[in-house]
Amino acid sequence: MNELQRILAALRRDGLDVESVEDGALIQEGDSSVALFAEPAEGGGVFVRLHLDLNLYVDEEALTDVLMGVNLMNQSLDYGTLLLDPLEQDDDDSPDTDPAGTIGLDESVTFAVLGRSVLWLPSLEERELVRLREHLSRFERELSEAVERTLHGEKGIRA
Repeated sequence: MNELQRILAALRRDGLDVESVEDGALIQEGDSSVALFAEPAEGGGVFVRLHLDLNLYVDEEALTDVLMGVNLMNQSLDYGTLLLDPLEQDDDDSPDTDPAGTIGLDESVTFAVLGRSVLWLPSLEERELVRLREHLSRFERELSEAVERTLHGEKGIRA
């Protein structure tokens, strides 16, 4: 059993809804699905990467304001970070299907707002798996609450 399989088995034992995917897993945590990936660390232990898609998208025109807001929110986060990830164009918009090469020149780029975190586990002993479970829970809760407060709060960031 590899590192990822051992982690997923422990999370299932804790009662989490875990779905294996190609090279990781989706874990239902709160109202969100957190993607989890694990790989051995060079010096020993395991790196666990967590990704949370917040289903927020930003157009290039608002990028400056949004970056300022994301930077301010990141200052208050302990268990993860928010970042902007450019979305790839559809294959139908590739230059091969546009002989004139005009697609994409006047189109703006859209960015997804994502939460990411990395946790190093020195081993997969029970106490480390408990630490992972706590980190996973706090990661989802902290990022979701920060975004929710900002978007809907009375004193939200006005970037």
